[in-house]
Order: sequence, then C-alpha cells, then structure tokens
Amino acid sequence: MKNAPTVLTLPVGPRDHIIGNPDPLVTLVEYGDYQCPFCGQAHVVVSELIRQFGPELRYVFRHFPITTIHPHAGLAAEAAEAAGAQGKFWEMHNMLYTHQEALDPPSLTRYAGLLGLDLPRFTSELAQHVHAPRVREDFISGVRSGVNGTPCFFINGVRHDGAWDFETLAVAIAAASAPVPAA
Repeated sequence: MKNAPTVLTLPVGPRDHIIGNPDPLVTLVEYGDYQCPFCGQAHVVVSELIRQFGPELRYVFRHFPITTIHPHAGLAAEAAEAAGAQGKFWEMHNMLYTHQEALDPPSLTRYAGLLGLDLPRFTSELAQHVHAPRVREDFISGVRSGVNGTPCFFINGVRHDGAWDFETLAVAIAAASAPVPAA
C-alpha cells in the first residue's frame, strides 16, 4: 500500500511572504535556511521558475533555520523578518542568499544599511529577537508538515519528494497546473 502524501499543515495565508498571483494555478511553498548551501542553489532555481511560470505561479517562503548545523541561520531569518517589518522582506531575502558566506550580525546590519532600512529599529529588533516567534512559527509548521531538511518544497499543498533542480520542479509545476480531466 502506497503511503499518503505529506501535506502542508498550515495553509498559505496573509501571514506568509508571497510573490506572484494571489489566485494562481500552482502554489510553491519553500521551507528554507539562509545558511544552507543547497537552499542557495534552490534560490536560483526558484527565481527562474518564477520567471518561467509568471502568473500561473505563487511562491511562498517560510523559515526553517537548522541552527544545529547553521549557527547564523536563525538570526538571518530574524533579519529577513525585521526587513519585512519595514517593507523589504524580499530585498533582504535576496541579499541573504547572495551573501550566504557572511551572515554574522555586523554583515546583517550592513545589508540593512544597503537596503535603506531604519538601522536603529533594525538593530534593536535583532538584539531583542522581536521576530524570533514568527521564525519559530514557520519552523514548527514545517516540522508538523514533515519537513526534515532544506530546501523542502510543497506544490499545491503536497510535499515534493523529488529532486529540486529546475527541470524536475518545472515538470511538477506544469503537471500541477494541468486541467484535471472530467470523470
């Protein structure tokens, strides 16, 4: 007997960081870690998928920092949220993946400055871990959805257990966007 697919336990909603069509054919959710080199590679793949599928696709990013092996991932996720609180989540998200080798606090503050954020607010929020609960909510939702490593993708709410290279994900997204034949 085949195992039931692993599904997303927390539906996509207003709390999420979303790029794309609010009413898409396909929703791609990624649980990622800013210090994970595989997530850095997947970031390039996802950027190309967004370009390729355009209005058919909605992309959602959720935090899954694996701090036991990536000690800067948790604070980097908080930095993305602090930037998001100032309307620049995606800009910081891209900056963090572009500079994965430097995610220490001084580097995070430098990126915030480059993005034109209110630095006193940004550094205060990081120091006080204001956004840690949000990062933890994402992490817990990932655990409950069967995430056990990063990157982990869900396509229309079902975990994608295949490879995450461009071709494999593009085929899976295309299949998910195909009309269901009438019975």
